[in-house]
Amino acid sequence: MLILTLAPSSLLAAEPLVVYSGRAERLIKPVLDVFTKETNIPVQLLTGSSTQLVNRLEAEGPHTPADVYLTNDAGTLERAHELRLLKPLQIEGIEQMVPQAFRAADNSWIGLSGRVWIIVYNTSMINPEQITSILDLANPKWKGKLAIPNAGSEYLQAGVSVISAVQGETITEAFLKGIRDNAENSVYGQSSQIVDAVAKGKVGLGLVNHYYIYRYLADHPKAPIAPLLTDQKKGEMGLIMNATGIGVLTHTKRLKEAKSLVQFLISRTGQQMFSERNKEYPIRPTVKADPALPPRKSFRVAQVPLARLAELREPTMLLIERSGLR
Repeated sequence: MLILTLAPSSLLAAEPLVVYSGRAERLIKPVLDVFTKETNIPVQLLTGSSTQLVNRLEAEGPHTPADVYLTNDAGTLERAHELRLLKPLQIEGIEQMVPQAFRAADNSWIGLSGRVWIIVYNTSMINPEQITSILDLANPKWKGKLAIPNAGSEYLQAGVSVISAVQGETITEAFLKGIRDNAENSVYGQSSQIVDAVAKGKVGLGLVNHYYIYRYLADHPKAPIAPLLTDQKKGEMGLIMNATGIGVLTHTKRLKEAKSLVQFLISRTGQQMFSERNKEYPIRPTVKADPALPPRKSFRVAQVPLARLAELREPTMLLIERSGLR
């Protein structure tokens, strides 16, 4: 479902900057409101799934009203890059502000915040020492104790792409079939539902993006849940980190304003807002993450360039379909 929001900023005289956003309105609008307040550039927001929006941009072509594409997944940004929908940007100091792993080679898309696909567990039901790798979730001993996202989840698709790139298709397919069997009917459309099911003891384990755990704990500080940092031993692949990001549309007529938005979102102010409001990891190395989160330097992540997620998407979707995930 696509949702169009005319922010209070639309009352300003200037023509609004049109942002297609794969991020939910409640997560990105407060940040955009601060941008408008600081720059006097109004913003019109259209929200939907990142995949839905990149398909819409391809269909609209040069006639799109959008100036900026903002997503919750680097894979869909790279897909937009492949379709030549995005304009390479020249931003002074970008090399120091955003590591190469979190932007396209030509800066046609730029990462904004990091999110780790991670295990959440119920501390009164599960001994975390029994799990050292995300692949352990396929073990039959977790049958009936696991909650997973459905096959349409962009988070699951990106996570499976990384596992496949590191472990190969055979191991990845066995993992998918294992978690399918172990989850039984505990398959959810929202990560927040998985965290809630784990917190209430309906299941002992779940797969979610990390910030859903910390948002739940902010509202329910006594909830018996915790994150599990897996795959950290020598030779293991590391945690799976994806990124939200942004790109400016090739056909925008408001390049100056669109570039201003990108610069604001990677500024210290913008990065701090992602950290404090959304509990995500700032992409900019000199901006600190929320103190409730494990320090970024305390864990390793899988060394799969985010720019590969688009090329991995089709074989990943075939693997997910073949495994029978709903």
